[in-house]
Amino acid sequence: MTQKYQSDLLNLLHDRGYIHQITDENGLDQLAQQQIVPGYIGFDATAPSLHIGSLVQIMMLRRLQQAGHKPIVIMGGGTTKIGDPTGKDESRKMLSQEDIDNNINSISNIFKQFLNFGDGPTDAVIIDNSDWLDKLEYLPFLRDVGRHFTINRMLSFESVKLRLDREQPLTFLEFNYMILQAYDYLTLAKERGCRLQMGGSDQWGNIVNGIELTRRIESIQAFGLTTPLITTADGGKMGKTANGAIWLNADQLSPYDYWQFWRNVQDADVGRFMRLFTDIPLSTIAEYEKLEGAEINDAKKILADACTAMAHGEDAAAQAADTAAKVFEQGSIGEDLPNFAHNGDAISLIDAMVELQLVASKKEARRMIAAGAARIEGEAITDENHIIADSGVDLKISAGKKKHGLLHFAK
Repeated sequence: MTQKYQSDLLNLLHDRGYIHQITDENGLDQLAQQQIVPGYIGFDATAPSLHIGSLVQIMMLRRLQQAGHKPIVIMGGGTTKIGDPTGKDESRKMLSQEDIDNNINSISNIFKQFLNFGDGPTDAVIIDNSDWLDKLEYLPFLRDVGRHFTINRMLSFESVKLRLDREQPLTFLEFNYMILQAYDYLTLAKERGCRLQMGGSDQWGNIVNGIELTRRIESIQAFGLTTPLITTADGGKMGKTANGAIWLNADQLSPYDYWQFWRNVQDADVGRFMRLFTDIPLSTIAEYEKLEGAEINDAKKILADACTAMAHGEDAAAQAADTAAKVFEQGSIGEDLPNFAHNGDAISLIDAMVELQLVASKKEARRMIAAGAARIEGEAITDENHIIADSGVDLKISAGKKKHGLLHFAK
């Protein structure tokens, strides 16, 4: 493969499909040859887990480290109190400090699966931006930082225009978010030698703000790099499913369901997702992309194994694959299926499907039952009032062909 760049970093990002825009392509390419580049991505703590919409950003930090540079994970303990308006039609729900702290603790565990942490020059670090944002004094901040931002330009940002064009409220609190994100970059450049911020394509304006603020106040040359919007082959949103988000934490989504998500991607997405979300060599991926028909299913299993092992460990991936084989290929019940222990003598099929998280709501359960897609031990049930009585054995409940769970009666 012809090398497009001089640095290992940009060649790695380019070859695996991560690059959408770079603020100064040649400048970053030269810097990455000359020194270890500390680079960061910010993650707000709005939930106990990130979902796979954030996975490409996590993988960018992994690639940064693989190329010999230093990943900085910024947890938005401060910015979560404000709420990023980017891509949002309405204001986020305000979280308590306790909720934010709990979410940060939970989310931090995800990164330990993907990055090597420590005190070395290329070891990853996790930093909470509340360390500096909570200490800001309002008037000095307005005087020293706010003067570098014009209302004219701030109103031109898509995140702001979206709300205003739809005549939806944009609070003054949220309006400050882009200034605080820029201040993050300034602080990291000054105190940590950070020279690169990465993010999704919707973060381009915010990243440029940080670069300009850092140049104006500290005269430090900083860079920005964004990824393209990751969609499925049919143009759908990555990770958007009928049953909700594909969470990265095992307590939010089982490794088995995570494995199934990757196993069920579209044929046309297999190679691209291998490049983005696994460490499988590019030459091997090229061979997988030649497969057709039933053979592509083998490549999907390899994709599922690799993605699940990275997020949950080799043992969890092997167990998920074994469970899938038992359920789909051997017709038996696997040990790793989602399960629910009902404390009673009977339960409705609808409630069982909801408790097993086979559906997102009772409404969806009714719809699946009416369509003949709900099964107990392989037998279709079309009565939405069906009651499952304790028969002394565990029962496999299915919602469609790909979602299964184990119902157990506990007394």
